[in-house]
Amino acid sequence: MRALIIGHTGGIGAAVDANLRSFGWDVIGLSRSTHGLDFRKPDSIDVAFADITEVFDLVVIATGQLDGAGGPPEKTIKALAPDAMADQFMVNCIGPAMILRALPRLLSKNSPCKVAVLTARVGSITDNRMGGWYSYRAAKAALNQVVHTAAIELSRSHKQSCVIAYHPGTVATKFTEDYQRTNKTVSPDEAAQNMLRILENAFPENTGKFYDWRGAEVPW
Repeated sequence: MRALIIGHTGGIGAAVDANLRSFGWDVIGLSRSTHGLDFRKPDSIDVAFADITEVFDLVVIATGQLDGAGGPPEKTIKALAPDAMADQFMVNCIGPAMILRALPRLLSKNSPCKVAVLTARVGSITDNRMGGWYSYRAAKAALNQVVHTAAIELSRSHKQSCVIAYHPGTVATKFTEDYQRTNKTVSPDEAAQNMLRILENAFPENTGKFYDWRGAEVPW
């Protein structure tokens, strides 16, 4: 079995990589630090994928950021800034979308293939009861729409595909270090195991859906 991990040097990505290797998977990883894959530079995505010709059984997009253009998530609409919002969309939506664009040729059309894209519960419009975090919420909501739409398209050409948006919970990584005191956290290894458990039970009938770490479906 072969997997492609985007963001394989980050907390969750590295843990998914390690878990899959322990099960005997052949894993290829791409990241900004190892391959120059920078979502703020779309051409770098094409460069990073140019030499990849393998067909994958699993793809995990384990990337993201909380702080747009170096600024924290907005607590009020008065704090909205165009550069921060644009940066959130570039990293949390446009970059992953360009990865999804590259996947049809890398996924098997004749056997099961699965794709998990890390998103966040705060991207759910239905579940938004607290407000705030405008740019991050909006970028993740847009990513959820891209994932859902890509799942529909891939299901036509890749009949055994399953593409899901996935909320891992608050994982104890550098990514969330400013928010761990107010949220229950799990270790990267536990987060990876949760994800792989969900993916093990993800089939074509589950494609295009949004799940959390417990396997519960999250409303859009």
